[in-house]
Amino acid sequence: MLTSREELDAELGEVARAWLDAALAEAADDAARPKTAADDAARSGAAADASRTAASPYASPSWELRYAAAGRHCGQRHADSVRSLLLVEARAPLASVTRLYDQGTAAERRAVLLTLHLLDLGDTALPLVEDALRANDTRLVAAAVGPYAADHLAPHAWRHAVLKCLFTEVPVTAVARLADRARSDTELARMLTDFAAERTAAGRPVPEDLRTALALTAPAGHPAPPTAAPAPTEES
Repeated sequence: MLTSREELDAELGEVARAWLDAALAEAADDAARPKTAADDAARSGAAADASRTAASPYASPSWELRYAAAGRHCGQRHADSVRSLLLVEARAPLASVTRLYDQGTAAERRAVLLTLHLLDLGDTALPLVEDALRANDTRLVAAAVGPYAADHLAPHAWRHAVLKCLFTEVPVTAVARLADRARSDTELARMLTDFAAERTAAGRPVPEDLRTALALTAPAGHPAPPTAAPAPTEES
């Protein structure tokens, strides 16, 4: 859960608040700086692939250095929220979010993923979400299935993201707008039913989260489709 600026001001000490004020001022200054044609291309996504390979740390604006230092100055508990505020204040273009993701720690990558829906990036940041969904770090998987994925992931990729949560034991409550996107999705219902059948055949319990997701695939006013077989009890 991201914390607002007002909440942070109430929780941070004086030194940390001063550091955050300076960091946000640098981000705002960068957002107001006239952009070059290359900047505009990166912001629009036209240079997305190039930015992943050609981004240089020496070209990074100063607020990006603040981004990496957020946990050290404001505490790890507030790091996600501070980093998110920096991204929003800077109106971070694709080049910046890609650079921060590619060069960042898992915590820094998570903050990028948590903030994507607050930035004006369209679907150009989908490669970052797709990368996180290939990882086995449950923190990244949970962050990757947030509102940005709900808005932009294609149906096939989104269904596999739901399954990824089940495989990695990320609670399906992390999947933004799960009920909306799952409703009447017969293909997702088939995939979940097949997964339940595989678990049952292997003598393993069917996760309750799978039953929850499967129930959501029913059309409005209809009962949930059954799983392929009843889940075995722990004693069986």
